[in-house]
Amino acid sequence: MIRRFLVPLALLSLTVVAAFCPQTASAQNPDSTWRFAVSGDSRNCGDVVMPGIAASALKQKPVFYWHLGDFRKIYDFDEDMQHAAKYASNSLTISDYLSHAWDDFIENQVVPFGSLPVFLGIGNHETAPPKTREDYIAQFADWLGAPPLQKQRFQDDPHDHRLRTYFHWVLNGVDFIYLDNATPDQFDDAQVKWFERVLRRAAADATIKTVVVGMHAALPDSISASHSMNESPVGEQSGRRAYADLLKLQNESHKRVYVLASHSHYFMEGIFNTEYWRAHGGVLPGWIVGTAGAVRYALPENAKDARHAQTNVYGYLLGTVTPDGEIRFEFHPLSESDIPVDVVSGFKPGFVHWCFAENSIAH
Repeated sequence: MIRRFLVPLALLSLTVVAAFCPQTASAQNPDSTWRFAVSGDSRNCGDVVMPGIAASALKQKPVFYWHLGDFRKIYDFDEDMQHAAKYASNSLTISDYLSHAWDDFIENQVVPFGSLPVFLGIGNHETAPPKTREDYIAQFADWLGAPPLQKQRFQDDPHDHRLRTYFHWVLNGVDFIYLDNATPDQFDDAQVKWFERVLRRAAADATIKTVVVGMHAALPDSISASHSMNESPVGEQSGRRAYADLLKLQNESHKRVYVLASHSHYFMEGIFNTEYWRAHGGVLPGWIVGTAGAVRYALPENAKDARHAQTNVYGYLLGTVTPDGEIRFEFHPLSESDIPVDVVSGFKPGFVHWCFAENSIAH
């Protein structure tokens, strides 16, 4: 039974190497327009939806794909693993599930991107018992230590050899930063100090035009406040500080700032258009894109304040970066017909339709 879950070592090695190959020629030219794709929350039906996202996104010729966390459910079975055709005559035990859930994610959700670089962010389900942050670092060390991230880490500090669940890399004048708020004790002091050092360097670097910050749970006081960093005192305090830091960068250093999150299982644009942020410094451009396969949630009552909000949808956000550093974001929804035929055939009859018709607690 174990063999059914494990990614062949040769395939996994090729995937890891391919995922961090040099960027495309268009991305190396700072005077060109280029793209990247992003989404998060691929538990539940991610083995169905993520290959569809990969197939769709690759047609847009992005430079990389960025996952904002929650790969597998962990505290319970993911429905896609339960309904895989290979289990037609064998039940999935909790021991096998816990041992191989992350291998399943790699095989069925990362491998479909082929040679496209994939950056992985930690989410709260990556720390759901019995998993820990240390387990995550061990399992995904190849991604956390990928050449672009290692190069940036050594450029920031030649003596910094530690892998962390928060990181950044600079590409064509855009500083991409991932913050770890997977547990209620984050952002801790060490991460805040690191983040503020990164922002100070960005502010002083005339070649950096734009900062894009990604994380799992949204910063506090968004339209999605009930399911965000507001859920813990440390998260609320440190998240407000991070938001204020980004406002300062935007207002004083005149850098473009964009903030991306998932955690809430819907799509929303304009998440910081709230009374709190209108009264406390201003509204940053922000998106939630928790649409990579997780059970869909109902929109919050104040979703009308967003520029756009939609649930019962899967898809990804495509960012188009222009030479001046402006990024235009467009949500690309998926339909059931977008799922590759070979993926559909890998599940028990009717399961892919179930993912699109019934994987929802939205109202």
